[in-house]
Amino acid sequence: MARHREAVCRLCRREGQKLFLKGLRCFTEKCAIEKRNFVPGQHGQARRPKVAGYGLQLREKQKVKRIYGLSERQFRNIFDRVLKEPGVTGEALLVALESRLDNLVYRMGFAVSRKQARQLVRHRHISVNGRTVDIPSYRVRTGEEIKVADASRELTLVRAALEQFGRTQPVSWIQVDTEKALGRVTERPSRAAIPIAAQEQLIVELYSK
Repeated sequence: MARHREAVCRLCRREGQKLFLKGLRCFTEKCAIEKRNFVPGQHGQARRPKVAGYGLQLREKQKVKRIYGLSERQFRNIFDRVLKEPGVTGEALLVALESRLDNLVYRMGFAVSRKQARQLVRHRHISVNGRTVDIPSYRVRTGEEIKVADASRELTLVRAALEQFGRTQPVSWIQVDTEKALGRVTERPSRAAIPIAAQEQLIVELYSK
């Protein structure tokens, strides 16, 4: 997957909101949005330009793509797949993104960011229904169990993530046992249960042109 090699805080500043790309730092006063909430670049401190039409659709797509840490090709492939599914395309897109293994490792509190969650998956610290899975894009189905390997529970990053998770409210469609470092997807998430401030219909309109 293509990697963003610049400071990821610039991405949050570009979108004008927290994308929670740096884990625990995003909850402190060191967060870039708290200190310099303006567009990065030479003229960034000028008034944030207003966007409409295509620009609004593009910004919404870029924001969601960056939240989940995907390349343009990965994001478009997911959209093309859900386009063939019944129901509302925008909602199906967010459900597909939320069903990715790396996102669920993050949602269940085993990592403080999706980037860190991908690292855990790639390094074979995560199993699904007792089978080690090292593919971050693996689509987790309802009822499947995600678990941190026994030998990996004492990793500093995992312990720190679980400690932070205890201070937050998990999404309603997963169950997590922090003592055993395992979680389960209990149901297909509804749009209302996905805590992403996005106008997904704008993304559908953008790709439908």
